[in-house]
Amino acid sequence: MEDIRSILSQFHSRKRKENDVQKSGIRPLSTPVASEIPDLFFDDVLQKFKLNRHEISLLMHLYRQVWCRANLYKNHGIGPMNSLTDLSSLLHLSIEDLHQHVRTLENYGFIETVRSGQFFVRKYFTEDLDHKYGQNYNDFF
Repeated sequence: MEDIRSILSQFHSRKRKENDVQKSGIRPLSTPVASEIPDLFFDDVLQKFKLNRHEISLLMHLYRQVWCRANLYKNHGIGPMNSLTDLSSLLHLSIEDLHQHVRTLENYGFIETVRSGQFFVRKYFTEDLDHKYGQNYNDFF
């Protein structure tokens, strides 16, 4: 009776090995990641507030970090900012411009700096909309 390994070695796997895929130039398909953003951002916030492209990018980055990804402090609306230099390079901004855009978002009340490297981001972007939709935050401060 033949050994089971010798029998199985005669059959080839139906899956392509990574090396074969890389050699052939065919890239494996990947699915895009989606984040849930409330419609009121597009319907209400963008119309009421005159935000430039960089401020919208920064707000969406912070919002996704706090509300759309795994976060221990989601109930409080607080998320960490790992590095301002990394964020500025990600958004293609200088550090000075990034600080200016953060101050603008704070003036509108969308975000607040809790401490260096941590931001509070409102779930419905403004205090009025938080009250309208019943969003309460646990007393973290």
